[in-house]
Amino acid sequence: MNKRHLVAASAAAALVGSLGAVGGFSSAARAETAEKPTVTPVASKLVSPLSLAVAPDGTRYFSDNFAGLLYKQVPGAAPTVIFQGPKKAEVGAVSYAGGQLRFAVSQGDNEKGQVWTLDSAGTPVLVGDTGKAEKKQNPDGRYHYGFRNLPDSCLLDPEMPIQSWGLKETHPYASTVLNGTTYVADAGANAVFAFGADGSVRSFMVPAAVATITPAAAKGMELPKCAIGKKFAVEAVPTDIEVGPDGKLYVTSLPGGPEDGSLGALGRVVRMDPTTGKAKTVVDGLVSPTGLAVDASGDLYVAQLFPGLISKVAAGSKKAKPFAQVPFPGDVEIAPGGGLVATAYALPGKKPKGQVVTVTP
Repeated sequence: MNKRHLVAASAAAALVGSLGAVGGFSSAARAETAEKPTVTPVASKLVSPLSLAVAPDGTRYFSDNFAGLLYKQVPGAAPTVIFQGPKKAEVGAVSYAGGQLRFAVSQGDNEKGQVWTLDSAGTPVLVGDTGKAEKKQNPDGRYHYGFRNLPDSCLLDPEMPIQSWGLKETHPYASTVLNGTTYVADAGANAVFAFGADGSVRSFMVPAAVATITPAAAKGMELPKCAIGKKFAVEAVPTDIEVGPDGKLYVTSLPGGPEDGSLGALGRVVRMDPTTGKAKTVVDGLVSPTGLAVDASGDLYVAQLFPGLISKVAAGSKKAKPFAQVPFPGDVEIAPGGGLVATAYALPGKKPKGQVVTVTP
């Protein structure tokens, strides 16, 4: 998924008002939850803060993606720019894990992506190239997206969309580090790339989201009647990646199909083995999950962009419950000492309204 998907999705802001009951979150529940945590802005006037990281000492690192900037902010101080990307480039995929800062630079229309760190002098050092890895490995290249088990008469219907296989695209959207390996959730490649300290590169496809076509979905997508009741596989679009206390990777994923909810709430959290890539959905029924945090006890916090909601999934549970109402949250992280740090108003508008906020329970 390229950045145009998220920007174009801002046109669906009117959809937010109709999402009051999506995923089991009633408007009343959201309003009740919003009264409990205290949401405090600590940085403002950002264009599109879609990615965030917090160091153990409380230092915050965050990207203003479409402005091509990476910021550092010590608590109590104003943020400072520590990296500026090339002209028209996007900066994102910020993480701080194991004492290591990571961020990505994306260019073109899902054409180029690289992951970087900064040395002690603030000089960028290349960690891995997702564009090259995708061109060489393309982990979903042999996966068939589209309908399953359609009769030929339906498959050949002129109204039926063309079936497709995974394209060679890259958009590094999130990152983390585990045991010296940098893991990158690539929203363009529909995959996770693992860049080893020895220069090795592995890749794992994130499992596709599968929907059942309802009569309403068929009408909205202008599909023939023969498609009703059939399974439809859409691309997984990984948007965040975190390491859990169990040593597994936790990945949020948007559906690569219609983002207006016509196919249902297909957002998920997937747990992935960092060695084999074996993946299992642990939370589903989410709407536009773009950010994820995992605390030491295994509780998950998910930023759902369009509902304007940070949800909590207790360790061992599969059910997301409202935690805090935050307008258009792009990312969320655990704050040292308790609480959360998140981004708000993460989509660009006529005026820069983006914020970094603390969420204190």
